[in-house]
Amino acid sequence: MLLLISDDQGLDAGCYGVPIRTPRIDRLARQGTRFTNGFAAVSSCSPSRAVINTGLYAHQNGMYGLQHDVHHQSLLPGIETLPASLRRAGYATALVGKKHVGPDSAFPYEAELVPERSGIRDVHELAVAAASFIRSSDDRPFFVTIGYSDPHRAPVDYGNDRPWPDVKPVVYDPRTVPLPSHLPDLPAVRQDLAQYYESISRLDSGIGLLLDMLDQSGRANDTLVLFLSDNGRPFPGAKTNLYDPGLHLPLIIRAPGTLAAVNDALVSWIDIVPTVLEWAGVAPPAAYPLPGTSLLPLLGQSSGSGREAVFASHEFHEINQYYPMRAIRTRSHSYILNLAHPLPYPIAGDVAGSSSWTAISADPAIPLGHRTQAAYRQRPAEELYDLARDPDELVNVAGDPSLQSIKQDLAGKLHAMRRSTKDPWLAELNDPYGHVGHD
Repeated sequence: MLLLISDDQGLDAGCYGVPIRTPRIDRLARQGTRFTNGFAAVSSCSPSRAVINTGLYAHQNGMYGLQHDVHHQSLLPGIETLPASLRRAGYATALVGKKHVGPDSAFPYEAELVPERSGIRDVHELAVAAASFIRSSDDRPFFVTIGYSDPHRAPVDYGNDRPWPDVKPVVYDPRTVPLPSHLPDLPAVRQDLAQYYESISRLDSGIGLLLDMLDQSGRANDTLVLFLSDNGRPFPGAKTNLYDPGLHLPLIIRAPGTLAAVNDALVSWIDIVPTVLEWAGVAPPAAYPLPGTSLLPLLGQSSGSGREAVFASHEFHEINQYYPMRAIRTRSHSYILNLAHPLPYPIAGDVAGSSSWTAISADPAIPLGHRTQAAYRQRPAEELYDLARDPDELVNVAGDPSLQSIKQDLAGKLHAMRRSTKDPWLAELNDPYGHVGHD
């Protein structure tokens, strides 16, 4: 199995209708199942990677915020991860590139190759390391996670400031780049987007190199390939938000023996662990239930019954950016509960330091798309959006008397999810003299 995780990539690829050059990702989509309604369960790097590796929401697994440096978040004791489960089952396991989760004891990879280095975007090196490990695994099944650093911001221009081996740069004209609806049309924003899209095209080259090497190894015909992003693009209105640009991300799964398809079922990153475990024939953890379900029955299909809602859970990004939120999204509505709504909404450090945010915040009158900066920074306790009429989630209808039954239904389902997953932020489940989840 290959698990390919891009870093801060929104729903930005040619196969998702965005006019940028991603021919290798597009080819993978033509060979597998491309999910049009794939949603992360949190829009922050370490928490999302923890979800992908545990199948548990961030409020369940303990990775409440970033893992590195002073933020110092990690999984709770007793949480099972994919590398632990699969290595115990006899798989050769390796991590290539970005890790950004902990503790190390919970991620017992047989090998950790090409560790992340600031500013390094050598996708050729990642591909060579992964292919070498696959060849060295002999006849053992393998589980290799490739943690790309693209298209995360880099110290300089998303790593576009130098040539990289076996990568022909794709340079975008800022005047003509696609402009997401949550961003204003400013020269600085367009220049920033041009660099971001160039980084995605480099990611695309790296995925092509890797899959070509997999073909050459003779293992492609028995390898499950999953490609997804951890969270939304690193721009205001996306990353760390539970709005659509923060959570709605690419997901492509190519499985031997299944037909290509485009599937519109609502699926979540909590479904990744059940999918991988079912493919491997490995039992899920016995100590606790997984809230997600396998995506294997959806491969080669255009839809899937019973998948009409996804949930999201956020605590903080950096350690000083406390802003717990919970959300439920259906095909028709999005409902967000801001648990600390009196606080101003925090801006992630890499976004705050970007040329885009510098230009936007220089004038409070500049909107974020069609949302005012004031509304973005100070949010109400509840947000409800009619996605059919308002796909950009701009008009909060939580107070509309005609929609109270819809709001109550969504709030009830969200509360049930929080209770079933023993959310520590749910007062009725947090026993200060016992344990979280005391009934």
